[in-house]
Amino acid sequence: MVNYEAARAICEMRNVTPQQLTRAVAQLQLFLSSPKPTLKFAAMRTLSTLALTHPSSVASCNLDMENLISDNNRSIATYAITTLLKTGNEASVDRLMKTITGFMSEISDEFKVIVVDAIRSLCLKFPNKQTLMLTFLSSVLRDEGGYDFKRAVVEAIFDMIKFIKESKEAALAHLCEFIEDCEFTKLSVRVLHLLGIEGPKTPEPTKYIRYIYNRVVLENAIVRAAAVTSLAKFGVCGVDPTIKRSVTVLLNRCLDDVDDEVRDRAAMYLRIMKEEELAEPFVKEGTHYSLFYAQSTLESKLVAYVNDPAAQADDFDISSVPKISRAQAQQEAARPTTLESITASVVSQPKAAAPVKAAPSAQETQSAYASQLAAIPEMETFGPILNSSSKPVPLTETDTEYVVTCVKHIFKEHIVFQFNVANTVPESLLENVSVVMQPNGEGLTEDFILPVEKLDLATGSQPIYVSFTRDNPEEYTLGGFACTLRFVSKEIDPSSGLPDDTGYDDEYQLEEIELSAGGDYIVPTYCSFESEWEKLGEAASAEEEFSLSSMASIKAACESLMEVLNMEALAGTDNPSSTAVHTLLLSGLVAGGGGKVLARCQMAFTASSGVSLRLNVRAEKEEVAQLLISAIG
Repeated sequence: MVNYEAARAICEMRNVTPQQLTRAVAQLQLFLSSPKPTLKFAAMRTLSTLALTHPSSVASCNLDMENLISDNNRSIATYAITTLLKTGNEASVDRLMKTITGFMSEISDEFKVIVVDAIRSLCLKFPNKQTLMLTFLSSVLRDEGGYDFKRAVVEAIFDMIKFIKESKEAALAHLCEFIEDCEFTKLSVRVLHLLGIEGPKTPEPTKYIRYIYNRVVLENAIVRAAAVTSLAKFGVCGVDPTIKRSVTVLLNRCLDDVDDEVRDRAAMYLRIMKEEELAEPFVKEGTHYSLFYAQSTLESKLVAYVNDPAAQADDFDISSVPKISRAQAQQEAARPTTLESITASVVSQPKAAAPVKAAPSAQETQSAYASQLAAIPEMETFGPILNSSSKPVPLTETDTEYVVTCVKHIFKEHIVFQFNVANTVPESLLENVSVVMQPNGEGLTEDFILPVEKLDLATGSQPIYVSFTRDNPEEYTLGGFACTLRFVSKEIDPSSGLPDDTGYDDEYQLEEIELSAGGDYIVPTYCSFESEWEKLGEAASAEEEFSLSSMASIKAACESLMEVLNMEALAGTDNPSSTAVHTLLLSGLVAGGGGKVLARCQMAFTASSGVSLRLNVRAEKEEVAQLLISAIG
């Protein structure tokens, strides 16, 4: 057992190499022939998990796992087959699939889910076998099973529709049959949603409408409402006017439904089908369903708008609030609302029993900054904050005498630098603490400095504010600032704890702080890339080629571009599927009325020259397009 635990610990290590796994896998291979079922099961389960990340290392055990397919313990046999599916080749798929089909009825739902997950991975690994896989998945979908099992099968078919285009129509047909006799409301709603998205794009969309309308007639109110929405998409997104007329007739029948939600949806979609301009934001792009405004940012901007009489002369600009995806919105909703202190204080040792607080979200931090700066009289006329740094930038080491971080706040006509300063020397008191900034370029004029009167170990971190006026608010000033911390230092008498009456002027050199395009002016936002790209076709654009010779891979280049530009990666393009060529799609919103900006980053990698990048930019303003090019150059 000690040998097993040691081997399992090695297999679960992060960043472990195939060479380091050799002896651990060899030890687990010996356990596969053990007479003890528990040891055999434990070794098989560990190898199955390892096969997800290191299939080549586990492949050496294939012969032993083949012998376990007929094991009397079906749990061991299930793990053996699913692991072989992960490590085997395309030639062995047919034989393994026949074996799996034979005993699916003999295993519990828990192990059925494991089998389906293995099939799901196999579909993407061997797309040529999609017919065989789909036949298997559709057959088990008709079997008896619980919600988790059926959900796993439906998720696997969804992946096939998304990644294997050839299987789309057959997979949709199987899902239509499934909802005819589905006992799980959640799964019916998900399938209907998918049919509404994919059905209108197929050559024969009419064959799906019958299945969807059957749900309106036969199902509960939740499913009926989902079916109405799905039907409406066929009427709005379809190109055949006959389909639109048929859908209108069906939706009119839904106006007599006993449920309010069903009637309201039917009435809304009938209105949308009559007025074409309503279809774009509510149905075609899916913004009504998949895009949300960042609520914390929206709240802070609305509060600033209500509290600023001068701003109320104009309508509230909703375009300045970034949009986020459904997953991001759910993530924000799951966060606690209580914020930790947003100023960077000296790190203290936590008590043993104290629970660890979750870090505040970006939107919560922005809202807290807005409240903090609104309370400063000198900044009352600055208006709402357009953007603040997502994280404080450290300007000193964490173990030095003075710990300083900086947060940048962008206003329409001003830029405010917030320096969070902490004194870690217990024997000294700092008075009249300020930061002197020297810009390296032009475009900003200093307004004022708000110093800290006293700073000692007990006061913790305190903010110093330095404000600049933007000479031309339409331009995006970039460049560095040399920063110096200046103060009067007084020594504290250890016996009395009182500072000396006299002190001396001193200064402390800080790291240079920079205004950058991505970190300060651009906010990541979610959108439908292709439709927005077409809309910006007549707007400002720019194109440039770059050689990123220091990048060791396309994945590294993607991560670097997203970090430098601070833009949202769309359509899963942040995970390149090829190591040679890739296109990264990025979306952002420029603070201060700069509008939307989109970037198409086409990359090619060679070992000799690194990554070659062609950057295409489209934006609402020419200055924004050039801002993005300058951020890379």
